[in-house]
Amino acid sequence: MHLTEEQIAEYRDKGYVLVPGVLSAPELEVLDAAVKDLGRHDGPEVMREKDGKPHVVYGMHLLDERFGTLSRHPGLVGPAEQLLGKQIYVHQSRVNVKQMGGAIVDWHQDFGTYNRVDGVPEPDGLMISILLDEVTACNAPLMLVPRTQKIGIVQEARVNRDAEDHSAAAKYRYDIPLETLERLVREQGLEAITGPAGSVLFMNMNVVHGSTVNITPLRRVILYLNVCSVDNCGRSFKRPEYLAARDFSPILPLGEDCLLRYRDNAAK
Repeated sequence: MHLTEEQIAEYRDKGYVLVPGVLSAPELEVLDAAVKDLGRHDGPEVMREKDGKPHVVYGMHLLDERFGTLSRHPGLVGPAEQLLGKQIYVHQSRVNVKQMGGAIVDWHQDFGTYNRVDGVPEPDGLMISILLDEVTACNAPLMLVPRTQKIGIVQEARVNRDAEDHSAAAKYRYDIPLETLERLVREQGLEAITGPAGSVLFMNMNVVHGSTVNITPLRRVILYLNVCSVDNCGRSFKRPEYLAARDFSPILPLGEDCLLRYRDNAAK
């Protein structure tokens, strides 16, 4: 799969592009089964809500072969290499489940953490977001501030030690102060990422983003693959491998039907 010139231009301008129809319904079935299996995993990779339900599972491509295969899907690798102009490796992956009443994610830049904590030198990477469910204006869509990939790292960002989820991965997240966020939104506006299941968002790692509480009974699962170009490796290893890569080998794409073999095997 390759992006059109118009899609590439949109990415260059806004810092992201949403591509519908990248994954088919049968492929989504395979991934949904993997999400349910991973939710039963008992380990430090799993962050849970107060009621015990999984909220985020980190290192999904390391924990389950189906997600490892997803990371090599040509519908993801091809566009990522187009946008970056280089081969890529997975810096971090995760399953994000927004159940009714789940936690918010404050405004931040992914590169803010990857640079300050993991030693990734340049924002030469992408957050690839796979919509496993339909995402609407109602079920806590990811919200972005367009064109903030052009401002560099927000220097005013700080770790919020009072964040409700600070004991988990948020202790590494550099949140954007309200005054800075207000200025950026006045200048650039806001956009909510909505679309049908199977859509994929390709976003620059410097784009400011966040999400709110899901107050509906409509589940919202997004799978994230944060990738960097192979010459943009982390140089600090303070965090465990499920949060920051140790393997910088280039991803080699598989065939178009790579996920469907799991569905075929399950049917036998």
